[in-house]
Amino acid sequence: MKIAKEMRDLSELELSEKVVDLKQELFNLRFQHAVNQLENPQRLKAVKKQIAVIKTIQRERELATASSGN
Repeated sequence: MKIAKEMRDLSELELSEKVVDLKQELFNLRFQHAVNQLENPQRLKAVKKQIAVIKTIQRERELATASSGN
């Protein structure tokens, strides 16, 4: 998966910033959808998927540091 490979190369800070940006974009897309001005409804799904991928990577890293710390 291309998105996941690109995201794994980012630092924790960059991932956190990306999640904030994507959540803001998701909010804007939902707002556009509510007022029937959304041009590409598939973008909603794509943004949600990107957020999920980033959160998964963050959790994997969290678990890896926790297990290596024991």
